[in-house]
Amino acid sequence: MKKVPLRTCVITKEKCEKRLLLRVVRTPEGNVIFDKSGKANGKGAYVKKDKDVILKAQKTKILDNFLEVKVPDIVYEELLKEVASE
Repeated sequence: MKKVPLRTCVITKEKCEKRLLLRVVRTPEGNVIFDKSGKANGKGAYVKKDKDVILKAQKTKILDNFLEVKVPDIVYEELLKEVASE
């Protein structure tokens, strides 16, 4: 039996399977991107695939603090689009 990777959502602090989370990355150049592949280089933060959680992250700026850089609104829009497409 293969071990299922668990990651912690930075907003809810819940431990979830990696496939139930979305990854946001601050690249070494300082850009913030939504990492669909889960393999981009840089400091990553996981957010639960839930519209309410993403909106809370945007409102409270938790990702800004965690990644130590301003997260652009377009990243939140990409996350919401990803959740809506499922």
